Amino acid sequence: MRYRSRGYQGPGGDINLTPLIDLVFILLIFFLVTASFVKESGIEVDNPTAHTSVRQERGNLVVSITAEGEFWIGGRQVERRLLRAEIGRLQAQNPEGTLIIAADRKARTDWLLEAMDQGRLAGVKRIALAADPGD
Repeated sequence: MRYRSRGYQGPGGDINLTPLIDLVFILLIFFLVTASFVKESGIEVDNPTAHTSVRQERGNLVVSITAEGEFWIGGRQVERRLLRAEIGRLQAQNPEGTLIIAADRKARTDWLLEAMDQGRLAGVKRIALAADPGD
C-alpha cells in the first residue's frame, strides 16, 4: 500500500540545522569574549627603566615612538599629521581604553608630548607611559 503525502520525505528526511548554527554562534561569542584585545605597537623600542613602574594588564592602544621620531600604531607607521585621527578612530572602538605611549629612551621629549597631546585631543581620558621595571 502506497501513501501519497506531500510532506512525507521517507526514511532519509531532512536534517534540522538550527541547533548546529546556534552552537556555532555560541562558540563564536565565547571566543570573542575571552580573547585579549591588547593592541601591540608592532615594533621594539628601548623603554627607559623606572623602579616604580606597574604592569598594566589591559592597555588597549599602544603608540610607539622610535629613536628617529617615527610613530607606530598596530604594526604600521603613522604620519604625525594623522596621529590624532588614528588615535581617535581606535579610541572610538573602545572609549574606556588606555593610551600607552612606548617611547624609545633616545626619543625626544617633544615627540612624547606630541603623542600625549594628540591623544588628549582625540578624547583619550587615560594615558600611561611604558617603562621597564628597574632591578
